[in-house]
Amino acid sequence: MDDTPGFSVERSDGALRLSLTGAWTAAAAEAVEETGDRLPAEAGDAKRVVLDLSGVSRLDTLGAWVVDRARARLAGAGASAEYDALTEPQRILLHETAWHDLTPQQRARGSVLVNTLSDVGQAVVNAGRDVVGGVAFLGALVAAIGRVATNPKRFRMTSVVFHLESVGFQSVPIIALISFLVGCIIAQQGIFQLRRFGAVAFVVDLTGILVLRELGVLLTSIMIAGRSGSAFTAEIGSMKMREEIDALRVMGLDPMEVLVLPRILALVLALPMLTFLADLAALLGGGVVAWIYGGIGKEVFLSRLQSAIALNTFMVGLIKAPFMALVIGVIASIEGLAVKGSAESLGRHVTSSVVKAIFMVIVVDGLFAMFFAAIKY
Repeated sequence: MDDTPGFSVERSDGALRLSLTGAWTAAAAEAVEETGDRLPAEAGDAKRVVLDLSGVSRLDTLGAWVVDRARARLAGAGASAEYDALTEPQRILLHETAWHDLTPQQRARGSVLVNTLSDVGQAVVNAGRDVVGGVAFLGALVAAIGRVATNPKRFRMTSVVFHLESVGFQSVPIIALISFLVGCIIAQQGIFQLRRFGAVAFVVDLTGILVLRELGVLLTSIMIAGRSGSAFTAEIGSMKMREEIDALRVMGLDPMEVLVLPRILALVLALPMLTFLADLAALLGGGVVAWIYGGIGKEVFLSRLQSAIALNTFMVGLIKAPFMALVIGVIASIEGLAVKGSAESLGRHVTSSVVKAIFMVIVVDGLFAMFFAAIKY
């Protein structure tokens, strides 16, 4: 028996019957493609075409796709195309492998100004959605805190300690090193500029106030957003990809209590402590440069530093730290839970988490700066 794919043509009263024969399978892929391409050409100007599959000995996904592509092309040419004499397996196969035109649509090129305004509008809409989503997530977090407070047995202390070590203790070397170097740079540049006015001693005031009020907490928050915020997004996103979060819900566990709350609490506890260490490291760096480069002895440096700063100067930085930690934790968790089932999605959301967290840290710092200036603190 010849299993070569083919067909025969029967015409009657404006209708055309194409009776397919042979095996339409991947084993004869080239013949299947050639025969399938000939089917629409044979139809000509027929208004009704019937594809008879009673003579098909075997049909696989390739053959079904080619046959359905021919039917779609016939329909696109204005003919009424339909199947006849289908077995149940053939009907299912043709339905599952239905042909779709995947040719990308050419977008009409509009005005550059209109496209720019459209992109700006879309960015504003996306920013609004992020704000609404963040507020909703913050509400869910507060609800989770309330549930844990009313039932302390649900609180996962082990998880908090683990993340506190990861966020806090393991971040100490890099935070201290970066802060020390930044303190050195501030002092060196300050001495270089103030020396022209004979006011080198004021570098102590400059370094102390700038580090304690702004740079200590800001640098620490940015480093934590890049180090721990991205890690939180990657961890939660990987669990989302592997459907582990769905498994937690099936087991009756709340992902907000199990995954999000311990991480955010660890951030809120760790960031003020890291800010304190960053302040000390930056002041040490400033003192070393002031001694070596500016000729300011350590006794003079400490004495002038004590007179230049007050308790409120130190407290401003520490007050900001928990709020910045909350912003970093919320953004990292939202982006992690938004990950879909692909590595590309994970990478995109990790990047978005870091960018958004750093941006919001700077915004929060600016808001606090205006607030403290308004109350003269």
